[in-house]
Amino acid sequence: MADYSIPNAWAFTAGLSVTLLLSACSSQPPAHLGVGANGMLAPCPPSPNCVSSQADEDDAEHLIAPLNAGPDAWESLPLVLSSDAQLRVVVQSETYIHAEATSFLFRFVDDLEFLYQPDQGLVQVRSGSRTGYSDFGVNRTRLEAIRQQLAE
Repeated sequence: MADYSIPNAWAFTAGLSVTLLLSACSSQPPAHLGVGANGMLAPCPPSPNCVSSQADEDDAEHLIAPLNAGPDAWESLPLVLSSDAQLRVVVQSETYIHAEATSFLFRFVDDLEFLYQPDQGLVQVRSGSRTGYSDFGVNRTRLEAIRQQLAE
């Protein structure tokens, strides 16, 4: 009779890997989220898994344009965000929104932040992954899709 059992070491390693992966994906929001005392969103880390409209102009890897937005666009933003099943608005005030984007397969969480500056007609944006090193451009692509939806 054939032995179809999984070796104990392999089963332990697989179980430990799944446990670590799931615990990393359900991490708590970083403490640096929100508007700082300087009136700006937090800077991106050096890793290529974050984009921000407030990054240095010479930092092409992290820099993304802010959203051009008047009051109507700002009021529409929560509706645009809630229309995406992977996005959830966590915090919303008159000038700030924090949303979480959860990937379908591995449940990785990205934090999206929007800071409305009505006097300039802009919404400063920041989107960053909580874990990992690279996001393969997902944060930039997501913000550009939101920009497109607001323009329609």
